[in-house]
Amino acid sequence: MKKVAILQSNYIPWKGYFDLINTVDEFIIYDDMQYTKRDWRNRNKIKTSNGPLWLTVPVEVKGKFFQKINETKVEGNDWAVKHFQTITQYYSKSKYFADYSGIVQQAYKQASSEELLSNINLIFINLICNLLDIKTKISFSSNFQLREGKSERLLGLVKDTMGSEYISGPAAKNYLNEEIFKTEKVNVTWMDYSGYKVYKQLFPPFDHAVSILDLLFNEGPNATKYMKSFLRENE
Repeated sequence: MKKVAILQSNYIPWKGYFDLINTVDEFIIYDDMQYTKRDWRNRNKIKTSNGPLWLTVPVEVKGKFFQKINETKVEGNDWAVKHFQTITQYYSKSKYFADYSGIVQQAYKQASSEELLSNINLIFINLICNLLDIKTKISFSSNFQLREGKSERLLGLVKDTMGSEYISGPAAKNYLNEEIFKTEKVNVTWMDYSGYKVYKQLFPPFDHAVSILDLLFNEGPNATKYMKSFLRENE
């Protein structure tokens, strides 16, 4: 049974995003969908002494109302240096910052030369997957022939990758037509993001909804002990 998940790319996502990747055999980045402003595509949060702080990649949006995620271009390249400086400011005292800061800084240097948001996001997604030893195959929806209709499009991607189980985030319950999946003998499973354990996080109160960098800098090689997909692997 092959498990497939499909999500838009996010900027240095939270731990749940990588739990989903680690749960499936193939993860499809859904980047030929319309770019949405003030969303997770180009920003994420970190913890600071003054509360959560958004790190936002500046992108060109003026007059581009219907651009796709994979068409969205970044404005300038100084954002990368600023983001890493901000991360250093608030995480330099975390237990494992020194272990990861070099490779994260190198990723930012690579990202600063990229023009497209999707490419930047992929740099960090690949980096985190490597650090967590996630072996899941990653594909792009733009490499497939897409069907019409929200649910039909997702089902088509699963079928095209020879998938037999589609694992979806809970937000899709509002629109996903499970019946068409049943008709094609594709099982639908819903990802459960509840019940995460807390870890040693700087600047209380604890916040689960931050970039996975927070977990890595604070727990280092123990990070997978606070991720549900790895706990299932070890059961």
